[in-house]
Amino acid sequence: MNFEHTDKVKGLMARIEAFMQEHIYPIEAAYEEFVTDPANLWVVPPVMEELKAKAKAAGLWNFFLPEEYGEFSPGLTNLEYAPLAELMGRVDFASEVFNCSAPDTGNMEVLARYGTPAQQERWLRPLLDGKIRSAYLMTEPQKACSDATNVECSIVRDGDEYVINGRKWWASSVYDPRCELLLVMGKTDFDAPKYTQQSTIIVPKDTPGITLVRPLKVMNHYHSPHGHGEVLLENVRVPVENIILGEGRGFEIAQGRLGPGRIHHCMRQIGAAQRSLDLMCHRIEERAPFGKKLSAQGSIRQDVAKSRCEIEQARLLTLAAADKLDKVGNKAAKDFIAMIKIVAPQMCQNVADRAMQAHGGMGICQDTPIANIFAHARMIRFTDGPCEVHMSQLAKQTIAETVGNKPFLKQ
Repeated sequence: MNFEHTDKVKGLMARIEAFMQEHIYPIEAAYEEFVTDPANLWVVPPVMEELKAKAKAAGLWNFFLPEEYGEFSPGLTNLEYAPLAELMGRVDFASEVFNCSAPDTGNMEVLARYGTPAQQERWLRPLLDGKIRSAYLMTEPQKACSDATNVECSIVRDGDEYVINGRKWWASSVYDPRCELLLVMGKTDFDAPKYTQQSTIIVPKDTPGITLVRPLKVMNHYHSPHGHGEVLLENVRVPVENIILGEGRGFEIAQGRLGPGRIHHCMRQIGAAQRSLDLMCHRIEERAPFGKKLSAQGSIRQDVAKSRCEIEQARLLTLAAADKLDKVGNKAAKDFIAMIKIVAPQMCQNVADRAMQAHGGMGICQDTPIANIFAHARMIRFTDGPCEVHMSQLAKQTIAETVGNKPFLKQ
């Protein structure tokens, strides 16, 4: 594995970093103040659309789609995208500026990989242009949807339409005023084999029968303007041509969607952790309680050293996972994807915790982004499947491979 960045990637990294230094870091605090003001709930900060227009004009746009998607892709591999996503991850809203934010990225991958030309023209192109946003409705409150086969939302054919009934939650971006598209996972055949019961269908958000029940707070925050919501679907009717790939392919689509999504989250977590460490290093050099710089304290130095080791370990594992994803695809790379999904969010949370402690009271207030980084890392430990599920599957696979394929050398 060669993780040396190509000249193309180095050039893109430099351009993204320059863009962030000029346009994103200077307005970070003002953006946070705007979106946390109760008067601005579900209102998109005007500066976001301004930044998106600048990024698009600069050609810093849609980096996430792998080169296999032809006309829809900027021609980057997952390995080449990783350091770019890391840079974007240093500011929690930056990925949206470059049209590389979840859940749109995953939904665009679904449409690019599995959608018909008509579905791509109607929905993928507006998403690629950054004109609309979307949500992915899989998780349900009454079922443990860490196993996606547990979904109970029904998708029943009635002539030239499908009728959808169910209740979903943790539908990210569903409260965003720009959200126009829902990708809904449900069951078209409750009696089929376990992994062919599910289907994924396109549902325009303004379809009759859709009710936004309530927004869900994360660590007591709404995450406006995107939000996460509970959604009720009652006799929602859409044309049969809205089914993606065909009946019984929903679980396959979900796995194809979640693999890259998981690694994208991890790429951004590396950037967030690095930002926390950078802020920590500056802080401990500036502060000298009791007549001695914090940077000279042995315990603080240990925190810095441990943080750097952990970030670099996670970074290399992320690159290894991206490289394997490029070479063998989602299914064959599932072990590396599981490993980094387990490692990166916990690592980021640990580093942010140390950075908060080094900042004292400043570390838990709005004067730095560290508290938000900590909270977001905690959330990512649930996103796209909790760590415990990935650990269980990874352990099962490891045991099977070890016992089945390798000789046991007794002492």
